[in-house]
Amino acid sequence: MTSIFNKSKGALDEMISLLEQLTGPHAYTAPCAQLSNASIGEHTRHVIELYQCLLAGYEMGEVNYDARKRNKLYENDRAEAIAAIHGILNNLEQSDKALTVICGAEEPVSIASNYNREVLYNLEHCIHHQALIRVALIANDTVTVSDAFGVAPSTIQYRKECAQ
Repeated sequence: MTSIFNKSKGALDEMISLLEQLTGPHAYTAPCAQLSNASIGEHTRHVIELYQCLLAGYEMGEVNYDARKRNKLYENDRAEAIAAIHGILNNLEQSDKALTVICGAEEPVSIASNYNREVLYNLEHCIHHQALIRVALIANDTVTVSDAFGVAPSTIQYRKECAQ
């Protein structure tokens, strides 16, 4: 069985591959009408920052995804986004341990979780945003993504079973 770390790393590697293929001055930053005028860069930044929140909270055992920085550099500079993803890849594999996830800014709620569960959450979140990015790429014939890009592992398995 593939580890959750390998699956997460695979999804992040796919993000890097996609970002490296984008050409033109605005392919990364252009608003996409089908995504409520969000850009590929905005979706990429969002994925990066949730993983960064998890890694930043690991040591203290508290993760607050609402406290992300919303760093415009990641949504406007493709190279910076790729560098940030490499940073996540280099630090993702940590020992499992108990975490407290804090939700909400005004009236926070905390729930018990663990590191491996939060890596899984981030993977599913990444896949969700990959699916949205795929929508933005429909008109872009110069970018190649795998058939699995933006598709949940359970859906891939189901499709394989149906094909047999």
